[in-house]
Amino acid sequence: MDADRSKLESEFDRFADEYYEQLKSRITLSGEKPEYFAEYKIVDIGRELARQGQLRPGLSVLDFGAGTGSSIPWVGRHLPGAHLTCLDPSRRSLEVAERRFPGQARLMYFDGRRIPLADGSFDVAYAMCVFHHIDRIHHVALMSELRRVLKEGAQLFIFEHNPWNPLTRRVVNDCRFDENAVLIRASELESELFAAGFAAAAIRYRIFFPGFARALRPLERWMTWLPLGGQYYVRATR
Repeated sequence: MDADRSKLESEFDRFADEYYEQLKSRITLSGEKPEYFAEYKIVDIGRELARQGQLRPGLSVLDFGAGTGSSIPWVGRHLPGAHLTCLDPSRRSLEVAERRFPGQARLMYFDGRRIPLADGSFDVAYAMCVFHHIDRIHHVALMSELRRVLKEGAQLFIFEHNPWNPLTRRVVNDCRFDENAVLIRASELESELFAAGFAAAAIRYRIFFPGFARALRPLERWMTWLPLGGQYYVRATR
């Protein structure tokens, strides 16, 4: 796994300084800026936690594969009082995150194997379009690590691009930092989470309407079962 980790770190160190502009240029068909995609994920996490009675001030939150910190401002806005830890195998990306959002999160380097934190450290964890960059042979081991650092009954949210959506596939295929990505079906991700020891999981599909049809987005709350959205997430319970 050391070779895979080194390759991943090198790949994202290479794109760290230009990540935002590269992403912005590749999602023009969506009619949205990168901030939209980062924010909706945190909003969804907040709503799910609220439905389960787990949304409260002071949550300990882990961003696994935080990159250049795109989620940081939205955690502060939608998960009030949360204590955010951002973990990433790219030191350069973490430097960029600190420059963008100084002092707003704890930033930690991750060696790609063991999360350098104690068992039961977090109330909630999430990974935003991270696992499609990681070789499938390492998925279950990393999910088991995420399970280890979660408290009993805590939630893990893994967001991914939906390979069944043609627009998503086009964006990923055209993106330089996704050149080695392998998209994952939601059912495959769910199976991996169960193999890692999670007790329960649920799939939700998201992003059905582009920017020009944003007025229709309130309908998406009734469409999360439909496997045609541009992205999806799997919510798993420890």
